[in-house]
Amino acid sequence: MRLLSFVATMLATGLCGLLLAASTASAMEAAVSDTSGYSTARLPAISDFGLPAVDTILVRKRERRMYLMRQGEILRTYRISLGLSPDGHKMQEGDFRTPEGKYRLIRRNPRSEYFLSMEVSYPNEEDVARARKLGVRPGGAIMIHGLPNTPRKGIDYYLRNDWTDGCIAVSNADMVEIWMMTPPNTPIEIVP
Repeated sequence: MRLLSFVATMLATGLCGLLLAASTASAMEAAVSDTSGYSTARLPAISDFGLPAVDTILVRKRERRMYLMRQGEILRTYRISLGLSPDGHKMQEGDFRTPEGKYRLIRRNPRSEYFLSMEVSYPNEEDVARARKLGVRPGGAIMIHGLPNTPRKGIDYYLRNDWTDGCIAVSNADMVEIWMMTPPNTPIEIVP
């Protein structure tokens, strides 16, 4: 709880960037990814704050909730925002839907257009085959991320509405915790 208070204060005072820079300067400079496709960038180790590492993420689109889990136990629950057209599985690029299915978190980007981002492995082989059959492109770059670094609307809009192009968005404070608790290659299941 003290960590969340600290992060919330940092965000409110605009000092979160200093925390990121001070605690992970060298890792963030190598941020894009290593040769395995996984970013080496991270905040301080999970164990530095006594946070457990999750082994799976469950997203329930209708509930607008994301669950961080370990061995079947829910460790954290977050309110999420989805794509502008959230119902149904993502079928093609530009449909503003958030995909449904089983994926993995494959890459981290601390310097994205949004406050931190972790890439979901959409499209998988099934998604590519479905799109090919329909004669469309499946799209990609589906992320879990925080709010835009350059917001065009008030913060309440982002926290209360579906607003992404198909990504899963959370508050910046939640994103810090998710980033710290989620190791590379974590499975994520997205259900209706």
